[in-house]
Amino acid sequence: MKRNKWINVARELMGNKVGIAAVIILFLITLASILAFLSTKNPDQMNALARLQPPSRDHWFGTDDYGRDTFTRALYGGRVSLSVGFLSMIFATVIGVTVGVISGYFGGLIDSLLMRFLDIIMSIPSFLILLLLSVYLKPSVGNIIVIISLLMWMSIARVVRAETMALKEREYVLYAKASGQSTFGIIWKHILPGLLSVVIVSATNNIASAIMMESSLSFLGFGVQTPKATWGSMLNGAQGYIAQAPYMALFPGLLIFLTVLCFNILGDILRIGLEPKLGKR
Repeated sequence: MKRNKWINVARELMGNKVGIAAVIILFLITLASILAFLSTKNPDQMNALARLQPPSRDHWFGTDDYGRDTFTRALYGGRVSLSVGFLSMIFATVIGVTVGVISGYFGGLIDSLLMRFLDIIMSIPSFLILLLLSVYLKPSVGNIIVIISLLMWMSIARVVRAETMALKEREYVLYAKASGQSTFGIIWKHILPGLLSVVIVSATNNIASAIMMESSLSFLGFGVQTPKATWGSMLNGAQGYIAQAPYMALFPGLLIFLTVLCFNILGDILRIGLEPKLGKR
């Protein structure tokens, strides 16, 4: 069954030209960011004589208001933005799956307490919490990852809880309980494998959400601070030069748009391939 699901994903992907394009674009952006060190330009080197130069053979994306090469900064910024997206997704998924499984499997008072706690936290606008935490915590990549992770796990927990409540009533789980298997063994062997599909889909979509959150914080000046580049901070620096040098905002904005869009497209393909019934709705 598991193999059949991944075969469905492969078929869905191969039959979707937009999906193939999304995978290729994500691969190229990720590879370019990883290999940013191969660039001959220093992302933090300032040159007053090369300020606000338009795209050219020497500076593919032009230069910013400090004369720094925008293309190289975009590559290094991609490292930060993608790292924040992936690491935030991993931490949020671990927390969300843990809370969701505990709440859904044990039910009762534990479930009520955890869900009421989630209701209270989720009733507060996420972006307001982001801003408050970013003000009191030192702006750094590590703190941004922690902040975003602490906000994203709640949506995963709700999905996992609902799926766990359905899985624990399956015959093979009931049989495992009746045969005397330990609670941990049942969760590890029967519940978690059954959650794989929904977790993968949620995780893929959360990468896009994390990148958007980081970019928004950096754009507002509460994220990773200069001279370290992120796509959001590059947009922030371009605000005062939109008319004079629109390319300063165009390229990082385009990278954010493409990355988020491609992850969302990939998430939809995974959802349809792994959960065909959901895809038909």
